[in-house]
Amino acid sequence: MSAPEETTMSDPGLACCTPLTGTAMSAEQAERVAPLLKALADPVRLRLVSLIASSATGEACVCDLNDAFDLTQATISHHLKVLHSAGLLDREKRGVWVYYAVRREALTAVANLFEMPALA
Repeated sequence: MSAPEETTMSDPGLACCTPLTGTAMSAEQAERVAPLLKALADPVRLRLVSLIASSATGEACVCDLNDAFDLTQATISHHLKVLHSAGLLDREKRGVWVYYAVRREALTAVANLFEMPALA
């Protein structure tokens, strides 16, 4: 029994690469989206967004989020500030508390970053 024939990229019948189709992200889009991804790349911040997005009212106060973490309120507030600065969360001050809500359009933009074209 002979060994299977090895194909190399220099084979004349083998195409080099799959042709690019669709529209790739522009440099400007990448510059706008990178801070969103950087903010979400932290496990605590990712969980915070998930907790807020899944809350019954669509918003949460720092006091509502403390029990989900073994972190100080100051640390959680810092993470929420990072998410807000990146444009992922809206915030509204009510008395002494600040309530956060997910900016759905920001999450939609992140979710749709790598939409794959349908295969024919």
